[in-house]
Amino acid sequence: MKVLKFGGTSVGSAARIKEVAKLINDGEKKIVVLSAMSGTTNSLVEISDYLYKNNTAGALEKINALEEKYFDVVDALYSSKEYKLDAKKILKSHFDYLRSFSKSIFTLFEEKAVLSEGELLSTSLFQLYMEEQGVNSALISALDYMRIDKNAEPDTAFIAQNLAKVLANHDGKTIYITQGFICRNFYGEIDNLQRGGSDYSASLIGAAVVADEIQIWTDIDGMHNNDPRIVEGTKPVPVLHFEEAAELAYFGAKILHPTCILPAKLGNIPVRLLNTMDPSAPGTLISTQSKKGKIEAVAAKDGITAIKIKSGRMLLAHGFLRKVFEIFESYQTPIDMVTTSEVGVSVSIDNAKRLDEIVNDLKKFGTVTVDKEMVIVCVVGDMPYENIGFQAKVVDALKEIPIRMISYGGSNYNISFLIKATDKKLALNALSAKLFN
Repeated sequence: MKVLKFGGTSVGSAARIKEVAKLINDGEKKIVVLSAMSGTTNSLVEISDYLYKNNTAGALEKINALEEKYFDVVDALYSSKEYKLDAKKILKSHFDYLRSFSKSIFTLFEEKAVLSEGELLSTSLFQLYMEEQGVNSALISALDYMRIDKNAEPDTAFIAQNLAKVLANHDGKTIYITQGFICRNFYGEIDNLQRGGSDYSASLIGAAVVADEIQIWTDIDGMHNNDPRIVEGTKPVPVLHFEEAAELAYFGAKILHPTCILPAKLGNIPVRLLNTMDPSAPGTLISTQSKKGKIEAVAAKDGITAIKIKSGRMLLAHGFLRKVFEIFESYQTPIDMVTTSEVGVSVSIDNAKRLDEIVNDLKKFGTVTVDKEMVIVCVVGDMPYENIGFQAKVVDALKEIPIRMISYGGSNYNISFLIKATDKKLALNALSAKLFN
């Protein structure tokens, strides 16, 4: 069995839904994970904002506008009057449910229920279309098997056990349609996976059923060797190791969220990135395979802040680094990069929400310097230190660019540079010219 995930763009219109339905109807058994139709989640967030502000009229106006868009999709999607009528009944049920939130107190719990409607709508309409086409399929609810624990982490044992029960209840079906992103929390309330959304759902489902392959279908033909929005002539990377893909995803490759790699990696299940606009393209295969000694790709992560703590008195003292890191822990702020010297330590963060408090506490241990509007440029490939020369090649490509920090040695798959945001375009183009052309 394979698990196929389709993003919001892939099911963003009646025409796209029809193409996806053709693509998956090949006779092979599979679980299909769908996101909300493109634009829906943003509309639901806006509706929630009006409800938080107790602006009932504004919320209802947005709900009505979104409903009209879905009625247009229904008219274009189904052929028979019978199925159009059934689809409109589905829409009425979901949108009446959304309207019901205007009559009660609106909190975070209600917001999560509102946000879940996007995936519930897309999968209900998709399954109804599959029925009209005579496909042997079933709609299964992620709310019946997908759960997070008290720490908001997936409860993998619960997911595997309950998904098996749900599938058994629909035995004999070829295609199972389910939602990405949404789940229940430890207390049984509607919640969501947040990080990675539908990609994460697909990976967790793939691990739960021990799938032959997990396919992530988007609107780009695989993970490219550089950012195609900035660098011309980029190419998809045919094969990546799990570690390489995780590094690229974490450091800026938007096609994939880093969290979705881990369940697949632990289950040793290949992940294939494919393009719904060009299904014949080979895309990118992520597995335990890698090309030895080869630099594969470059990615960049924006919105980085660098913090330097300089203290000749404290650095060599026992516990200094622990005290520094505990400050970031206390403000729940992850660190991306770390470099040290005899008189100081520099770190980078991508969340500056608590920056002022962090800096204030760090000043107890030394002189603090902050550099904002920075970018981490990450070069990824099979790069163990025994492979002589690759470091020089990478550094030489950036010889015209001021580098704030360099990080290497944490893994054999990544060397990272911290540079000014204004130098990002020049850096990415220089690396492509030197490494891939």
